[in-house]
Amino acid sequence: MTKITTENTVKSATSASPDPQRGSLPHQNVAVLGATGSIGTATAEVIGHLNRIDPNHRWKLWAASGHSNLDLLEQITCAAMGDGEAPERLIFSDPTCLSPAHAAQRFGRHGYQPESLKFGPEALVDAARHESVDVVVAAIVGRAGLESTLAAVESGKRVALANKETLVVAGGLVRQRMTQSGAKLLPVDSEHSAIWQCIAESKSPVRRLILTASGGPFRTASRDEMENARPESALEHPTWQMGRKITIDSATMMNKALEIIEARWLFDVSADQIEVVVHPQSIIHSMVEFEDGSVLAQMSPPDMRLPIQYALTHPRRLPCQAPAFDRTQRWDLTLEPADLERFPALQLGFQVARSGGTAGAVVNAANEVAVGLFLDEQIRFTDIVRVCQKTLESHTFDDQPTLSRLLELDQWSRQEAQRCAALLR
Repeated sequence: MTKITTENTVKSATSASPDPQRGSLPHQNVAVLGATGSIGTATAEVIGHLNRIDPNHRWKLWAASGHSNLDLLEQITCAAMGDGEAPERLIFSDPTCLSPAHAAQRFGRHGYQPESLKFGPEALVDAARHESVDVVVAAIVGRAGLESTLAAVESGKRVALANKETLVVAGGLVRQRMTQSGAKLLPVDSEHSAIWQCIAESKSPVRRLILTASGGPFRTASRDEMENARPESALEHPTWQMGRKITIDSATMMNKALEIIEARWLFDVSADQIEVVVHPQSIIHSMVEFEDGSVLAQMSPPDMRLPIQYALTHPRRLPCQAPAFDRTQRWDLTLEPADLERFPALQLGFQVARSGGTAGAVVNAANEVAVGLFLDEQIRFTDIVRVCQKTLESHTFDDQPTLSRLLELDQWSRQEAQRCAALLR
């Protein structure tokens, strides 16, 4: 069994200390790719908060991207202006939502010149590579965030990673490019941030990473109840407020399956060194078991501003907007074994983490399609994982794929998932 140590995890996959050439500078330029999603909007809040409380550093929202929610992108822009730090660049990743002429008219009233407004996926890649950017917050949901995140890694940036799909799809490539460029990955997912926080200062070998899962809305539901679940009930998450796709992933526990795969690459461990337990209260965000049997846990109320801020300020800890853990109340902190039979997505996640290669790209693409079909009420809730499994079984496995091969398989998997779903109706 491989022993997890600070040497082969934090120093190779994350940053154990700020880069002396960049991280210690009093001014940090941040590109938030996916600024209108839940992580992106929280990051904008964190940047504003840090500028109010930390006189020794200045954080600038240098670039912000939006896809179709232009009203929210405008609100984020105006809020940054109110803090005296207007973004240098705005990116519209879906150019069909707003023409250059209309963008110039709408955002020109805030002082933006046309050359500061960029359009399409390539503009995301350009921002991720830009020499003025110190930190890239990779917060675009799904496979759409792959190219820009990989560009940031190739450019040697510090990457606050909220886009787990980058490692799910191309974990092997990302680690290879990190070695070449010296880039640092700082996990923003609450579970992976918790693991990072537990091991970052430790020199002791680690036996096991323990990911916690809330269990979602169907934690106690029977298999029959899940077979007949409607989208509205699957979207009622008990503890987190998230987007529709990730909320469905939490209900199937596919989100946890993707986190298993992400942890395998982020911390350079085997699938057998990863465990999942159910923790409905979402207070314990994950745990680490050390070689002597001791278990360390990171605990806090569920609020993404805490892991986002820690990714930006590590190794410093500063006052955070997230609520503190109220120790004047009685808390029940429950840990339950994960039920792999009722939640087969977890079995699939371990399978993909063991396989590596092209398996992650196939399952990720199939899941995006299957979730969309369920939300459109074209397949049953329990068909989501079935579609993913059947699509994986249909593809030709490659253990060392190129990026072009992964992108080809992404498109193939989406078509194959549609075909597999049609057979289940």
